[in-house]
Amino acid sequence: MEPTRTAAAATESRLFAMQFTSSPRGARLARQLTVRRMAEWGYPPSSDPSGTVSLLVAELAANAVRHGHVPGRDFHLRIALDVPTRLIRIEVADASARQPRFGSETVAGPEDESGRGLLLVAVLAVRWGTAPRTPVGKTVWAEVVVDAP
Repeated sequence: MEPTRTAAAATESRLFAMQFTSSPRGARLARQLTVRRMAEWGYPPSSDPSGTVSLLVAELAANAVRHGHVPGRDFHLRIALDVPTRLIRIEVADASARQPRFGSETVAGPEDESGRGLLLVAVLAVRWGTAPRTPVGKTVWAEVVVDAP
C-alpha cells in the first residue's frame, strides 16, 4: 500500500488562492499567509524556498497595490506547487491593464526608495512575465524551482 501512496504523492499538486484588498495591509497579509502555507507544504519560514517565495509574493502584491490598484477592486493571489517538478508558480492578478515596466525604463538611482522590485523578481525567478486577465486587468507571474522539503 505504501508504493501506491508514494506514487500518488509524486503526481500531487498543491494550490493556495485568495483574494485580498488592494491596500498595503492586503499585500502584507498575502505575504504572511504565503509563509504559513509554505510551512504547511514542508518549507519552514526560515528556509530559503519560503524566503524566496514570500519575497516574490511581497514584491508582486506591492506592485499590484501601488501600480495596479483600481478603486473598488481587489487583487488575487494564486500559488501552485507542482510536487514532481518542485516548480512553484506565483500569480498576482489586478484589475489594471497597465503593464509593469522593467529594464532601462526603470533605472533606480542609488538614493531611490523604489524601482528595484521587478529586478528582484527577475533575479529570484527562473521565469516571470505577464498575461492579460479576463474580463479585465492582468496577471503578473513568477516561477521558482525549490528543493524537496
